[in-house]
Amino acid sequence: MTATTRTGTRTGTRTGTRTGGTARTAAGTKARATGPARTALPGAPAPTPALVVVAHGSRDPRALSTVRALLGEVRALRPALPVHLGHIELNEPLLPDTLGALGDAEPAVLVPLLLSRGHHVTRDIPEMAGAFPARTRVAAPLGPHPLLVDALHARLLEAGWPARVPADGAVVLASAGSRDPQSRAGTARTATHLAARLGVPVLPAYASAAAPTVPEAVRALTARGYRRVAVASCFTAPGRFATECAAAAPWIVSAPLGTHPAMARLLLHRYDEALRTVGTAAPRAALVP
Repeated sequence: MTATTRTGTRTGTRTGTRTGGTARTAAGTKARATGPARTALPGAPAPTPALVVVAHGSRDPRALSTVRALLGEVRALRPALPVHLGHIELNEPLLPDTLGALGDAEPAVLVPLLLSRGHHVTRDIPEMAGAFPARTRVAAPLGPHPLLVDALHARLLEAGWPARVPADGAVVLASAGSRDPQSRAGTARTATHLAARLGVPVLPAYASAAAPTVPEAVRALTARGYRRVAVASCFTAPGRFATECAAAAPWIVSAPLGTHPAMARLLLHRYDEALRTVGTAAPRAALVP
């Protein structure tokens, strides 16, 4: 997917600004022009960079409600932090509209609500951010990370994964999938970490754009003698991919990660990590390694 997405309205990377007038994003949204960047008074503390959570977007209404609830958890953990939401596509507010509303002088850290590095993280989000004067940085995606494994493990336990490791048990780690090799490598690392936590084989599988599919992974594990194959849903919220992967589970399937407490903590960790890595926000969007 490119940085320009058609979702009933056209988003893009152009803005027009008139001093003292208005700025119009490509999505057709008018935002008040802020004029020259404000200069902090000598000795005044630097403004706290806002946290902009960047979700993918989904036609499933449960996805938007889940993401909003997750942002509520983040705000509860850190009440003084400005927290905003922007979507890559399909849901409002779209990321360009959120960035347009920030203003020239307000710094922000964009944290992708995505579970591995891929085209959205390396290209789409930085390109959208780079079209706006707000001083932004793009943080790393949520995975791989031990907190992500915590959430996956907890959801499996909630679904009925036994406390005693089954000798014939295995797990399929179901994720959205991407043609980007960085995304597949990240999912494979998450699978390795989850396998170490569970003590059973964990095979990554994908809903689209990569192989194996979840049914193929289930068949591969069954052919190796594993009779109890669970599906771990590596999705942030309910949606078509999560539903399709769940339907392929021969035994138990975990719920999407959603508002598990580890997810809110992980969003804040990526925000803090980005600030430690870059020091202060830069004029143009840059990706944090």
